[in-house]
Amino acid sequence: MMRTILRGVAAGALVALGLWTAPARAQDAPVPPQQVWSFDGPFGTFDMAAAQRGFQVYSQVCANCHSMDQLHYRDLSGIGLSAAQIKAIAAAVQVPVGVDDQGAPKLGPGTPASMFRAPFATVDAARNALGAAPPDLSVIVNAREYHANYIYGILTGFRDPPPGFKLQPGLYYNEYFPGHQIHMPQPLHGNDVTYADGTPARLGQEAHDVVTFLTWAANPEMVERKQIGVRVVLFLALMGGLTYAVKRRLWANVDH
Repeated sequence: MMRTILRGVAAGALVALGLWTAPARAQDAPVPPQQVWSFDGPFGTFDMAAAQRGFQVYSQVCANCHSMDQLHYRDLSGIGLSAAQIKAIAAAVQVPVGVDDQGAPKLGPGTPASMFRAPFATVDAARNALGAAPPDLSVIVNAREYHANYIYGILTGFRDPPPGFKLQPGLYYNEYFPGHQIHMPQPLHGNDVTYADGTPARLGQEAHDVVTFLTWAANPEMVERKQIGVRVVLFLALMGGLTYAVKRRLWANVDH
């Protein structure tokens, strides 16, 4: 319950902060490209292979700037990683493990119980290093009107500005961002990672995979929730049919 509340609070904060962006008017945003997602629809499920590839993109590219403070490494079991894989992933990063004898923060290898490593100690540190504080990505998919398609559009929408377009210093042109000016430089170019399963790491593939992972991170209970919803609908349909049948039987011999 507490985790759900925290997700809601974080989602509201991200709506206010935006996706590491400059101020812009919503009406300036073109509709992002419509993608086919395995998790769409009432019977949709997560493509675990895509989610695992997406975690690889996040950990090797996105995690250099963006945190995911609401996830622990043990949560990766939800995308099909084994206990041994999770232990190795956590041990490969340095995370806060308390303080030393002088009271200074101390780092050490992560464990499955560790929170995802944050690239910066504080929001101010991130702002000072990058000029703008990148938002936490734990629930970013839930914090945008276009959800998965919007994030995919941002990741694949970097272009050279058209002739005559006045781009502000330190900003980048993005076809799908409102106002087309964004603080975030292009994070993905294609071939940014080497997928363990041999999938070609094209730009669209990387973007699709990392959005799948981010959608799972924001909604790990999605598939279970859908399954419960389908069962409830089927139960109500069955009860409705039985109720109608009983009504017909009881009133069959009643004169009108």
